[in-house]
Amino acid sequence: MPAVHVFALYSGLALFIDFLFQMTCFVALLSIDIAREESGRFDICCCIKVSASESSKDRRGFLYNIFEKFYAPFLLNDFVRCIVLLLFSAWACTSIAVIDKIDVGLDQKLSMPKDSYVLSYFSALEEYLSVGPPVYFVVKSGFNYANLEDQNNLCSVAYCHRNSLSEQIHDASRYSDRTYIAEPAMDWLDNYISWANDQTGCCRVYIKDPEKFCPSSVKAPICKKCLVTDQKYFRPYPENFTTFLGDFLRENPTSDCPVAGHAGFANALELKNDTIGATHFMSFHTILKQSDDYTQALRWARRIADNITNTLSASGLSSEVFPYSIFYVFYEQYLTVSRDTVVNLTISIVEIFTVTFLLMGFDFHSALIMVFTIMLIIFNLMGLMFFWDISLNAVSLVNLVMAVGISVEFCSHIIRSFAFNSDGTKIDRARTAVAHMGSSVLSGITLTKFGGIVVLAFSKSQIFQVFYFRMYLGIVLIGAAHGLIFLPVFLSVAGPPIKHKFDRSRGNPLKVSTEDDNFNSEVSSVSEKIKS
Repeated sequence: MPAVHVFALYSGLALFIDFLFQMTCFVALLSIDIAREESGRFDICCCIKVSASESSKDRRGFLYNIFEKFYAPFLLNDFVRCIVLLLFSAWACTSIAVIDKIDVGLDQKLSMPKDSYVLSYFSALEEYLSVGPPVYFVVKSGFNYANLEDQNNLCSVAYCHRNSLSEQIHDASRYSDRTYIAEPAMDWLDNYISWANDQTGCCRVYIKDPEKFCPSSVKAPICKKCLVTDQKYFRPYPENFTTFLGDFLRENPTSDCPVAGHAGFANALELKNDTIGATHFMSFHTILKQSDDYTQALRWARRIADNITNTLSASGLSSEVFPYSIFYVFYEQYLTVSRDTVVNLTISIVEIFTVTFLLMGFDFHSALIMVFTIMLIIFNLMGLMFFWDISLNAVSLVNLVMAVGISVEFCSHIIRSFAFNSDGTKIDRARTAVAHMGSSVLSGITLTKFGGIVVLAFSKSQIFQVFYFRMYLGIVLIGAAHGLIFLPVFLSVAGPPIKHKFDRSRGNPLKVSTEDDNFNSEVSSVSEKIKS
């Protein structure tokens, strides 16, 4: 999909620039800020200095104390953990159950502001001028229309094949509620055969100049029939098939000759130097209103065209038939958007697993938990799309891919803090992880993104409100809920084992036990008392 392709290019460039700045100017600015802090100066009013005793105070912040003293002990309570697991399991199951019911497409009304006059035009168009768009079944060049057997594979008059192109389109129109084909095809070949037939008197030549066509508006005494059809099949002779074809396309219908082709078929043929190129047989779709109607109409038109092509191939003809309508170029993406969504999300998940596995020191368990949590976030976000009337299209697909990357921020810090913590049981390690990193996830990730998203709610553009405000709000709230509520509880039940610390001088893993930590803390406490 071009939209996803362009998004990937821009995102890749943005990530490269982001990484470049973080490795250069950000580190430089951070070192300057640390120097400012060590010198005892305020952050904004950097000209004001404070005493060394005041600057050395532990300032962990209000949120940190809330998470450490109240939130973490409450969340990791046994009863609360059971409730959290049950609620998130029910939430995930509900979301997965409705994923296949998400609407596919993009309502053209969403592209207009709420106060646009075009919305009134669309409403009036649907109510008073609803008509199905035309569809053209195009036969590519290379077809021998002069041959009788080849004609039988296209026409619907006497002696034509039962499964010809016109007959198949006619059969499809009989089940218009399913095939979205409203009418039989307007067949220029049938009309030309009737026009050229000697009995109709439409094909005439001048008596004095038998090679010159005589229009039907000219009085009969000076004209005569052109006599170009045989008397067995009433078809034009192969050698005369294109002789009067141009005249048929230029002749306007009259009461004497209503089958003349200028009105209906002037553009139906590619005729150059008596050679017929590509042609089309026009029909109409049924009235299409929803995006799914347009998508299904395109899908069925291609099925019918493919079946006609296969029928021609079975008859020994190599011509190809394809459908065309003016809206196909806009709705073709929706034929594959579901598959594209699965492919893009799968690639993103695999990449995140690989990167997490490598950066966490080949920790398969932590990488698996990371991917599992992100998949739950994506499932719940897609469930939100169903319940909040957000359709699946190129815009929402890009947002889903972005959601995978943003979800990493809600999970990675807590998982890493848990994996590298060697104190106590899994519940203790989860409590410490959420106490130390929860405030950072809430203030540094959730609240900052939430502040930028709220602005989109006041946009007049419906696309911004639906596909950006709603989806981004869902990404932030669902990601924060899983990172700050579900993930600590899940880690306390199925978290990874303690990561081994490495002796940098020897490269050997050293397992740090809880007893060693307690002993070291007691020694440190005694040392502090001796110093005091």
